[in-house]
Amino acid sequence: MDALRVLLETSTFSEVLRGLAISILLAKLTQSTTSSSKSQDSTFITASGFLLIYFFARSWLALVNHYAPEPYLDEVFHIPQAQTYCEGRYHEWDNKITTPPGLYLLSVGWHKLIRLAECTPSSLRSNNLVATLLIALRALSCRRRIEAQTAVGTEKSAVSFYAYHTAINIALFPVIFFFSGLYYTDVASTLVMLVAYRNHLNRVASHSEKPGFLNGLWTVVLGVAALFMRQTNVFWVVVYMGGLEAAHVVKGLKPKPDPKQETPDFVLDKTRDSFGFWLRRYAVGDVHDPPIDMAWPDDWALCLLSIGIAALCNPLRVLRQVWPHITIMGLFAGFVAWNGGVVLGDKSNHIATIHLPQMLYIWPFFAFFSAPLLIPRLLSTLAGLITRTKSTTPSHTTTNDPGLSSPRSTKPSVKSKKSSTTRKPQISGPIPASSSSSSSNTDSSGRAFRLILYLILSRKLYYPFYLLATIALSAAIIQYNTIIHPFTLADNRHYMFYIFRYTILRSSSVRLALVAAYTLSRWLIWKRLEGSNPPSRDLGGEMGLKITDNKMRWRDECSASSFVTKEFYGAKTINNDEQKKAKDQQEEEGWLIGGAFTTLSLSSSQPSPASSSPRTSTVLLWLLTTTLSLVTAPLVEPRYFILPWVFYRLLVPAMPVPSSLILSGSSSSSSSFAASTTDSDNGDGNGDDTAAAAPAARQQQNENGNEKKGLLRNIIRRTDLTLALETVWFLAINIGTMYMFLFKPFYWKTASGEMLDGGRLQRFMW
Repeated sequence: MDALRVLLETSTFSEVLRGLAISILLAKLTQSTTSSSKSQDSTFITASGFLLIYFFARSWLALVNHYAPEPYLDEVFHIPQAQTYCEGRYHEWDNKITTPPGLYLLSVGWHKLIRLAECTPSSLRSNNLVATLLIALRALSCRRRIEAQTAVGTEKSAVSFYAYHTAINIALFPVIFFFSGLYYTDVASTLVMLVAYRNHLNRVASHSEKPGFLNGLWTVVLGVAALFMRQTNVFWVVVYMGGLEAAHVVKGLKPKPDPKQETPDFVLDKTRDSFGFWLRRYAVGDVHDPPIDMAWPDDWALCLLSIGIAALCNPLRVLRQVWPHITIMGLFAGFVAWNGGVVLGDKSNHIATIHLPQMLYIWPFFAFFSAPLLIPRLLSTLAGLITRTKSTTPSHTTTNDPGLSSPRSTKPSVKSKKSSTTRKPQISGPIPASSSSSSSNTDSSGRAFRLILYLILSRKLYYPFYLLATIALSAAIIQYNTIIHPFTLADNRHYMFYIFRYTILRSSSVRLALVAAYTLSRWLIWKRLEGSNPPSRDLGGEMGLKITDNKMRWRDECSASSFVTKEFYGAKTINNDEQKKAKDQQEEEGWLIGGAFTTLSLSSSQPSPASSSPRTSTVLLWLLTTTLSLVTAPLVEPRYFILPWVFYRLLVPAMPVPSSLILSGSSSSSSSFAASTTDSDNGDGNGDDTAAAAPAARQQQNENGNEKKGLLRNIIRRTDLTLALETVWFLAINIGTMYMFLFKPFYWKTASGEMLDGGRLQRFMW
């Protein structure tokens, strides 16, 4: 009852108006420039998500200020330091603080902007409430830009419902949301990183328009601002964004096929001829970067190799693009040299080390929070296994088309274009074309070796050994590199203390048994990044480990984009009547979010921009950056996983909605309209004018009457169920952690009952 009283006292009329005004303002900022007659409904839907975040975060902040008004845990260091800066004493520094002063400088600027005279714990904490709202806004902008890379026409300026819902869920992410009520650096750091990422997406939006010098300076400013928040942000600014820009440059070269030379045969021709040909092609920018849902482990290696060769052979082009990131790296190196290390203040408890198990712990962390997103993949896998055990001769294993059972075949038109099994399958790297004659001096032993290697790569015979190697490597890392930081064992206020206590610290056998959980979680997360399965991508194909014979067809069409483009999936040919019908349906249903056409249909011959998988280079750079930012930290904290999760979540493609659900609403509307027209035609014959006017009047009346009723139906019909479950899941976790923090405090006592830490209350937190 006390908590309810606090919430009622803080939910004043002026506070409600403030929340509505902020939500509507943010909703207006998200709308595209495309005009829509339904803009008021669009604003209402968009504002509702921001309103949810505002009042949920505002309630959380009010409860924290009531039950824990004094600085708690790390706030004991952050709040006094911020108050020192508010008083203008910028040269004073608490040596126990390990992070740069970016948060404090931001707080000083915010207090001056809204003209607050004093920096109190409550006012400082409110900074993160504002930052949480802006995280949703920036995440929406970033996801919108990602989808725009594969969109065409007016879709480039539209906001899909998936992008909007994803942004809301990112702001509700429990580890981010929890610290929106406390004065920690993580929320503001995430916001600054999203601003820098949005600028990066603008820089790689086009190959024809190169970023100017002023934009390069702005990139440096944003990079330095990110470093002022947390030192580990250097990896995301330099490695991730810089690496993506380097890949963008070399993929933009778009070399033409060489008409003078035929592609060498991998088996029949000499190794020197085959590899020499592809090294030359890589050097001119003919890089290997398929969508991640079409890539196997050998594709990952070829992707890194081809982009690396292209970058080394075109250094000036790359340097013109990435010089801001090199500048940021140079500034950071200068800081490290001046400071005598990366960490400010207390260096003794934050010594950089190699902690490889961090890259094992992250997968169960992701799987736990992404559980609703993984349900479809898990259910489809279980269903596939059941089907395979019941059927001894499943249809997908007896097909004459080796590509139909391939998990990497996502082009719907492939079925009609593939040849029979007599055609030689292609490997997933440099694809050999049939050669008219082989060199007479080809060495027989070398030819046999190349034939064996060719069969291994083309049929993916190495994949079971790859899985076994990853499992063995995980076990070796656990056995020889597990590090238990003293803070993890000493502080029972963090959930990580109990996770370690009941799993990793129980016994070495339990620790090794967790390899199965790490492997399964990693597989599920990777599959979710790949996106949904078209009909030709079933479990049988995945178990068969086959590969489609036109896997590399994407190279010449869309190798310059970081995401799949429409050319890869083939142009959709429709007549004028179908085009007009599609346009009418888009105008009818597209008002849902800012005029965007948000249909994600499984029956479409080309995917929605929201459901397109990221490129292999993007995912590999994300994985590399995550590794660099985590393995150097001996302490395991959920806060360290925030940025890896945010960038992963921005890359996750949408799950297409079955077309039957999308068309059901339209068909019912059409049926009602047809019925009204039929009724008018069967009237008493009052003249042609009356007969013509009645259907139009009834149509207008139906539209006016059903417009509001159809709002909720359209939202439900177009909402990805997994996203809705993710929202509910995050809300449930947030409520649980809020409850534990506020209403389950405890005291530190000795065995004899003596109070420790001055008798202060201790609270559970991430």
